[in-house]
Amino acid sequence: MQPRKTDLARDALQAHRAPLDMRQRRLLILCDGQRDLSQLTAMIGPEASAMVIQLIQAGYLMSTAPPEPMPAPVQDAPTAASPAPASAAPVTERRRSLVAARIYLLGILELQRHPQAAALLHTLQQARSDEQVVAALGSALDALPGLTSAGYCERVRQRLFEVLPETHLAQLEQAGAVAG
Repeated sequence: MQPRKTDLARDALQAHRAPLDMRQRRLLILCDGQRDLSQLTAMIGPEASAMVIQLIQAGYLMSTAPPEPMPAPVQDAPTAASPAPASAAPVTERRRSLVAARIYLLGILELQRHPQAAALLHTLQQARSDEQVVAALGSALDALPGLTSAGYCERVRQRLFEVLPETHLAQLEQAGAVAG
């Protein structure tokens, strides 16, 4: 995989307004579509692959396949041409992940310089079961309006709901954390 920047990433790097930390910004700068994941890991560190996944899910990076595997799918292309429209829906669903939602909100809480955010961060880090993670996400969403601006809070809420699996989103709705 050779990740490269999207237009959103270019805008974020120029405007300095995106909720990115310094390591994420550095990774975005290095993702030019020429370096593969192993090269980025050597430059950034072992957490580079997790950061790349997080930035892909946030819409800042897009994955480009290395040039070698391209000939093999081309040979199978005539047989795979008809099922392509049917497989479009699962691709979107694959992007939804409780882990991605957790990582995203951990990053957001880490950016908040407030003792309550630190406590919520610790609770989310210590959550082990899916139910504990969903409960911690709900608590963080409930507390976020008191920690940051309403607009920022709404953007975080929307992005979290884009990556959170439907079943867990329903759990948050039942808990009352989705109102907003």
